[in-house]
Amino acid sequence: MEEHSKLKRLLGFILLLLGPRKYNREELQERFIISKSTFHRYIKILKDCGILVVQNQGFYQIIKIEPEFKELSELLHFSEEEAQILNSALLSIDDNNQLKTNLIRKLYAIYNFDRIPETISRPERAKNIQALIQAIKHKQQIKLIDYQSAHSQHTETRHVEAFDFTINYQMTWAYDIKNKCSKQFKVSRIKEVRILKRPWKHEAKHQKQANDAFRMTGNLRVECLLELSLRAGNLLIEEYPLSEPKLQLLKNETYLYKDIIHDYQGIGRFCLGLLNEVNIIEPKGLRDYIHQCLKKYKANNLSVIN
Repeated sequence: MEEHSKLKRLLGFILLLLGPRKYNREELQERFIISKSTFHRYIKILKDCGILVVQNQGFYQIIKIEPEFKELSELLHFSEEEAQILNSALLSIDDNNQLKTNLIRKLYAIYNFDRIPETISRPERAKNIQALIQAIKHKQQIKLIDYQSAHSQHTETRHVEAFDFTINYQMTWAYDIKNKCSKQFKVSRIKEVRILKRPWKHEAKHQKQANDAFRMTGNLRVECLLELSLRAGNLLIEEYPLSEPKLQLLKNETYLYKDIIHDYQGIGRFCLGLLNEVNIIEPKGLRDYIHQCLKKYKANNLSVIN
């Protein structure tokens, strides 16, 4: 436990110095409960790893990090076991958790962008993410081998130009050459990323669309108004953190959710899972979508019984 405490202190020390506020030595010692000698040892570790810590009128701040990547265990003097603990801790946090997103953004300031997937992604996805990163960096076309489409319910290979990621590498933005449009592809549905020896040809058409709180893109853009039970509101925040600013807690311990949605599928899945705790006030199109899903479900199950 003592080693874990040291690890936590040093990581916190780095993240604090990366922030906008400057701290003097006494403040940092008090905050992390460390001695003067330990403070100077931390500063030396950072400088030895290529991290420039400047002192201005007694206040410290990290202002530059050398581009050469330092391994996680080397940069923070982690043992292999300690690095594995940090890796396991990040993997245990849901990909949609905003705190995980904030931590990863701070880690970007320390580690080379190319190596982050190995820390935050499961091994089976990290290889594909690495290939996507390389294709984006070198502006090369790729093939997404055996991509499982949720919309078409088919598995097929897609020829695309990937150009960005959503948070935590869950999806990649790519221009679909066949369909001539930019869209998101879920990384977990890609069997293999194959980099082609062909440069981008459609960079001017690489355009990201806005996502709604349910991580859906589309041209719908309709205002949605839901009345949620206390439980449903809390689940909404946990599963879709971007919805929280649009939630209002009412006096009768229910939530009112009001926001623009871009597609019925994302919000529809949430409503279907909590039918008795969600009241769809508007739009009518969402109610119709729910009714169609229930109708299809009923028909499918009746055919199985018969």
